Amino acid sequence: MKANIDVEVDARGLECPMPLLQAKRALNRMQPGQHLQVLATDAGSVRDFRVFAEQSGHVLLQSGECGGYIPTCC
Repeated sequence: MKANIDVEVDARGLECPMPLLQAKRALNRMQPGQHLQVLATDAGSVRDFRVFAEQSGHVLLQSGECGGYIPTCC
């Protein structure tokens, strides 16, 4: 599924927990129904965003590796 991206966070090169913290800050400024894309290179981000989405009620639309970085949408 390809969603329209409303906000993008570029957290490439940042280590845990910074990608998730930057994403949470962005989500706090967004309206319901908007889509966030996070670009991260920290390998733990895949797990971190999956768990965050489950615990916070956000929907994780896509997650995985692509060209050396991990695009995540929620």
